[in-house]
Order: sequence, then C-alpha cells, then structure tokens
Amino acid sequence: MQTVMVIDSHTAGEPTRVVLSGFPDLGTDSLAERRARFRKYFDRWRSAIACEPRGSDTVVGALLQAPVDPRCCAGVIFFNNVGYLGMCGHGTIGLTRTLWHLGRIAPGAHLIETPVGVVGVELHDDGRVSVDNVESYRAAAAVAVDVPGHGRVVGDIAWGGNWFFITGHSPAPLDLAHEPELSAFTLAVQRAIDAAGIRGDDDGIIDHIEVSGYAPDGSGARNFVMCPGGAYDRSPCGTGTSAKLACLHADGQLREGQSWLQQGILGSTFEGVFRIGERGVLPRITGRAWVTGSAEILIEHDDPFAWGIRKEA
Repeated sequence: MQTVMVIDSHTAGEPTRVVLSGFPDLGTDSLAERRARFRKYFDRWRSAIACEPRGSDTVVGALLQAPVDPRCCAGVIFFNNVGYLGMCGHGTIGLTRTLWHLGRIAPGAHLIETPVGVVGVELHDDGRVSVDNVESYRAAAAVAVDVPGHGRVVGDIAWGGNWFFITGHSPAPLDLAHEPELSAFTLAVQRAIDAAGIRGDDDGIIDHIEVSGYAPDGSGARNFVMCPGGAYDRSPCGTGTSAKLACLHADGQLREGQSWLQQGILGSTFEGVFRIGERGVLPRITGRAWVTGSAEILIEHDDPFAWGIRKEA
C-alpha cells in the first residue's frame, strides 16, 4: 500500500489536484529536468492521480516541488490525463489558493517556479488570485487548415504558456447546451492540425484549440477551449486567455493596461490585462478558486487499476 496526499480545488469550475506528499523523489535540478524525469520514469503516477478511477479527464494535477529559485515560494509541475503541461493558469490560481489554505503563504505577492519559467502571483485579501503569466505572443496569423466535415478553418497560432490554435469559427453558440457540437468541432480541428503538421515555434506541439467569440447574451467575450486528452476547459482558461490577449494586441484591438473580461463556457470569468513585453505581451490573469476537499490516495498493488485507466493523447 502506498499513499499520496492531495488537496482538490476548482478555479471557475475547472479542477486542480495539488499533490503534497507521497510522490517519488524527482531530484533538485531544474523543474524542466524534473518534469522530464517524471515523464520518463514515473508516468504511471500521473495516471494514478489524474485518471479514472480516482480522477477524471478534467483533473489537472499540480505536483508541488521545492523551487530552485530561492525567491519562489513553491515549484510546480502540471499534468493531466494524457501528459504534461508547461504552464496552467487555472492550476496556478488553484495552487495559490491551496497554499493559502495550508497556511504556507499570506495575501500579497509571491513567485512560483514552473518548467517554462517563473510566474508571479498576487493573493488578494478577498481571495482573488492574479497570475503574472509568462510572456505570450502570436506566432502566426490567419493560418488555414482543412477540417473534414467543416471545411476551411482559419485561426491564429499563439503561445500563452501552452500552444493554441485560436479561431473565430464556431459550429454553434458558445453555451453549455452546445458542448457536444463544440467538442466534436474542436477535436476535429485538433486532428486536422496534427495531420497537417502545423506546429508552433521550435516545433512546439499545438495541443489546445480555442474557439473565441461572444457570449450568447451579448454580455462580452466567451471562449470554448479543448485541452489535451479530449476534455474541454470548464474555466475561461488562463493560458488561453493569455494567448488571446497576445492576438488582440497584435491586431491593435486591445491596448496596454486595458481590461479584458473573458468568459468560459460555464459563464465564469477571468479578467485579463497586459504590459508590453519584448516579443509580445506580459499578461496578468485574475480569477478565484475554492478548496473542495482533501484526500489520502491509496494505491493497492493488487488492484488491476491501481495506476489508473490510462488514456492516450
């Protein structure tokens, strides 16, 4: 029997599972190197924590790590049902809320180390969390891809901590009632992008598809984001909002310091603003998370599904 201690939360509807203890030692080198070690030697721990029967397609795991940078209050490696994430906006908000719940941080400014760089967070007195994300930028505009059953779809390729294909094309209104059509469409776009060999910079895999439009009631912007592993983001997606801010800036539609309210498919919101960066924008995303439970995960080695029901990307 092995045990793993976790705390669960949700950010605007999207779950985060912070792993506190019980995980194998990944060493003390960089978070990127530890993530590579995690992937190579301990991937079954990922599926045990994030996949069914203990998890679900929507759970994002956040493995708490000691940071290399002494300025940081924590290090983290994000993962999900099929693999590993460079950065996770909603997960960083959930992690910050969890650290506050544990008494490890107080309201104020903090730094958190991720495999793709150090991000700043501010825990507000009212429980809101602002994340100063990694620099985000648009790598290519108006990229066309032929999607079987949907024709030619045009979108932007942008980095917000993960690679996104962002399109204004939608087969249905952006509301929860049309989730099946939106999921089928974004999964078809993902398959078409993969088949066409379309990549981000440095051959980066584009593994998030974002449909960007307006809320059905006309109250503002709304998105639908399909994440790796075939689950849609219940939140407005922090890295997706960052990538969208970069595109809006590149098109001259949003200026430095101007607020952008981004709804997700549930109607929950993130607020985004940015400063000008060297290549793109430096986004600040603000949202809220709530702690939903704590658990001791038990791994019995004669359980045929002890290491999760694995799902391929």
